Amino acid sequence: MLGLRDIQKKFGTKLVLDGISFQVKTGEIVALLGPSGSGKSTLLSIIAGLEQPDRGQVLWDSKDISAVPSHLRGFGLMFQDYALFPHRDVSGNTAFGLEMAGQPRAQINKRVREVLELVGLAGFDRREVSSLSGGEQQRVALARALAPQPKLLMLDEPLGSLDRALRTRLLQELADILRAEGQTSLYVTHDQEEAFAIADRIVLLEAGRIAQDAAPQELYLRPASPFVAEFLGLHNLFSGKISAGVLHSPFAEFPYVGGADGEVTVLLRPDAINIGDRGQAKITGKLVKAEFQGSATSAFLQSASQLIKFDVSSATELPKIGENFTISFDPKTAIQLFPRK
Repeated sequence: MLGLRDIQKKFGTKLVLDGISFQVKTGEIVALLGPSGSGKSTLLSIIAGLEQPDRGQVLWDSKDISAVPSHLRGFGLMFQDYALFPHRDVSGNTAFGLEMAGQPRAQINKRVREVLELVGLAGFDRREVSSLSGGEQQRVALARALAPQPKLLMLDEPLGSLDRALRTRLLQELADILRAEGQTSLYVTHDQEEAFAIADRIVLLEAGRIAQDAAPQELYLRPASPFVAEFLGLHNLFSGKISAGVLHSPFAEFPYVGGADGEVTVLLRPDAINIGDRGQAKITGKLVKAEFQGSATSAFLQSASQLIKFDVSSATELPKIGENFTISFDPKTAIQLFPRK
């Protein structure tokens, strides 16, 4: 089990990581998620032993390995650009880590066959890597990383260079392969859809700190802060106030039980809004934009000075642009409040 305890890292005067602590259990796939500059790559380098923290510990099975050199940690690392050896064929690339470990040739050949079959490349042994497609090269890189059976496999934006259709297909295959191997993994990405699809748990970073550590469904349904909500695409955030059991927001006022009086940020979930007046709270305005996204459509209602986004099935018939209409919602499921400090 990997453990991080109070990791801090500065580059010059810039604080890149500040008090990072979390664990990755045996066999668990944890996604390290966050925007560019949030500290993901630096944290990965510290776990791999390529960088040293200024403070804190990297633990494995409760033992401090912060001073252990990278090549002695028994961790695997898969990069976005694959970093395959052009002078080695598929078998040679896959065998590299096993050869470096000094394993017998018969054992190496057996493991290479096993792992190439696992990643769907059985029979590719003698193919030159330069002749492979991007998806096939990604599989070779994964096979090479898995072959030594690392204690922890770290994947740094491994699908970032692939087109969307191939990335979507390989993502599920990658998740299946990691789980079939029972491979403890840390998956680094800036894409929440990738994180949701592959991870058992997500650690979301904001400016070098953990904004939330939760299972994918919990992260999406119960974001811990306005930053988390906005990063996940939940952009309906408004200033509001609770007073005497009533929530005053820019678009409606209604009873609200369970919140202390004071200033709040109001999240109105776009996926919990209905067209028509079927809900307890109603907002009337005009449709100003609709963005078709395949199976879903994101639409935007202008009410007074507020622009409200809501998501519906693309089969839903929307009003024409500029027409007035009503949306509604149940405050208990559609509203989340964040106290303002």
